Amino acid sequence: MRVLIKNGIVVNADGQARQDVLIESGHIRQVAPAINPELPCEILDAEGCYVMPGGIDVHTHFNIDVGIARSCDDFFTGTRAAACGGTTTIIDHMGFGPAGCKLRHQLEVYHGYAAHKAVIDYSFHGVIQHINHAILDEIPMMVEEGISSFKLYLTYQFKLNDDEVLQALRRLKDAGALTTVHPENDAAIARKRAEFIASGKTAPMYHALSRPLECEAEAIARMINLAHLSGDAPLYIVHLSNGLGLDYLRLARAQHQPVWVETCPQYLLLDERSYQAEDALKFILSPPLRNVREQDKLWCGIADGAVDVVATDHCTFSMEQRQRLSGGDFSRCPNGLPGVENRLLLLFSHGVMSGRISPERFVALTSANPAKLFGLWPHKGQIAPGADGDIVIIDPRRTTTIRHENLHDNADYSPWEGMVCQGEIRQTLSRGNTVFRDGKFTGSPGQGRYLRRKPFKHPVP
Repeated sequence: MRVLIKNGIVVNADGQARQDVLIESGHIRQVAPAINPELPCEILDAEGCYVMPGGIDVHTHFNIDVGIARSCDDFFTGTRAAACGGTTTIIDHMGFGPAGCKLRHQLEVYHGYAAHKAVIDYSFHGVIQHINHAILDEIPMMVEEGISSFKLYLTYQFKLNDDEVLQALRRLKDAGALTTVHPENDAAIARKRAEFIASGKTAPMYHALSRPLECEAEAIARMINLAHLSGDAPLYIVHLSNGLGLDYLRLARAQHQPVWVETCPQYLLLDERSYQAEDALKFILSPPLRNVREQDKLWCGIADGAVDVVATDHCTFSMEQRQRLSGGDFSRCPNGLPGVENRLLLLFSHGVMSGRISPERFVALTSANPAKLFGLWPHKGQIAPGADGDIVIIDPRRTTTIRHENLHDNADYSPWEGMVCQGEIRQTLSRGNTVFRDGKFTGSPGQGRYLRRKPFKHPVP
């Protein structure tokens, strides 16, 4: 199958130009100012539009079981939503397995979840929920199978202590893997939560108050220091929500320590006032939403290069699930927000169209940097000969009002309901196949392939 995209502005992280793009057999064959095909092909006219690499969302939670509930998006509905929002690759954070299980256990479970369901290409992050010699010895074998990043938790059921974190960091570095971490101080959160519950303060606002930004920032600083003690093991901070944590990351980078950070649209565009709304249960996630001052600090990091990736942490529990399980008590409400379909358009509208960032920086945050950090470059993250034909076409002249009734996930609400965005996702191509066009999903389950990712390599600036 041959596809020719004509008359668009092709944007990569290192520049943009008015060019045509020829895709053949799933790969980009040619990028040039004017391409006249020798053989018949489907022609897509992108006049007035940006032609960008398909988005890579490196932080999703599809089909995750959190003990009290299972998220309502599986690998079909989740990747369908991603495709309709211009994302052509996801890397899912696998959930915890049974106590004492091997690393491979969850990998096998998640292969079963995704096979024959995923609409777009996918991979997984390993999850380390306890440490012993057998677990440490499994890490190199997992890296050989294409799992080149692993997640540690400093809170939740299978949190690791500092000694366990040190052991994991060292072995992951030696094996060629990137350590990702959920950084929150578990002891401080547990104390504050217990005090609120004992006082009968269980409204959604107390979820945020029980997890203040200092709990997150302290854990970030601790992880940075532990990574340095582990021979400067490469470290990636997920879902950053505050400026103090970003300050610690800037300090580490000033010392040339290999650390990277992601944030999410909810921390850039939503704030703690959501917890005062009648539907506040919809906004419970960890870390929680912060105030507008923290938003501004994150936007500065987006603009000046301190933030490397914008992902989503898509983890969907319906309002029905939240109400039934919590009874209004924040401590019993499953955590997470939907958003995999809205990431690109939200950042494009509030970043590019507002003048905060350039189209090139947009591509770096949503596609190129994720590809480089997580072993997918150069086949993903760029529009260049030899790369996969993963493309999103965005029309900056149109506006989009986000309505859940028009979205493609399996939730029953959107945290972005009614938000007006400047721009429209016009078309998404996954390896040259159109999976979304003019508001309609055109893909099918099983089109996505599992990606064996390369071992971690420090990305070239």
